[in-house]
Amino acid sequence: MKSLQDYTVVIRPDDNNTFVAYVPAIEGCHAWGETAAAAKAELDNVFDMILEEYQEMGRSLPQDVELVIHNAS
Repeated sequence: MKSLQDYTVVIRPDDNNTFVAYVPAIEGCHAWGETAAAAKAELDNVFDMILEEYQEMGRSLPQDVELVIHNAS
C-alpha cells in the first residue's frame, strides 16, 4: 500500500503568510498551515482521507510524477 512518503510533496510559502503543501500527482491532495510543518501535518491527514476514498472505490493511487523546477529569467 502506498503512503505519502512514496510521493513528491511540495511545500511553498503563500501570499498571506501561510504555507501550502500539496502532492502534484494526486488531484485534491493539498493543505495549508501557518508554518511549513503545520501544512505538512495537515497534508498527512488529507492524504489519509484520499487513500481511504480510493480504497473504498477499489482504485489504486496514481504513480508519482517527476517535477521539473525552472526559475524564470
